Amino acid sequence: MARVLYIEDDFNNRVLVSRVLLAEGFEVHEAENAIIGIEMARSNPPDLILMDISMPEMDGVTATQHIRQLPNISDVPIVALTANAMQGDKENFLNAGCDGYISKPIDIDTFADQIRQYLP
Repeated sequence: MARVLYIEDDFNNRVLVSRVLLAEGFEVHEAENAIIGIEMARSNPPDLILMDISMPEMDGVTATQHIRQLPNISDVPIVALTANAMQGDKENFLNAGCDGYISKPIDIDTFADQIRQYLP
């Protein structure tokens, strides 16, 4: 069972994503902001991190860059899960260190398969 850490400030988004992934057999851990998420990833490395980009205090791009500097979790796949879907956003997130990009709102019928693509 793959362990997914979802870093997201919006409670409703966390509930939806967690329910979809739990129903598909994933173990899901939630962090309500980037600072908590980085600490959770450091103390209990997940198999994959879903990263919201637009968060207060520390955005997802900055959090991704912090995680990439940590030796024990620098290789964990990070997937941007964001409503930022303007032209060039995907490329910017990939260049910042994300391994993938999924736009919100998610498609609950295909979401788990999209996540599986990023798991080893």
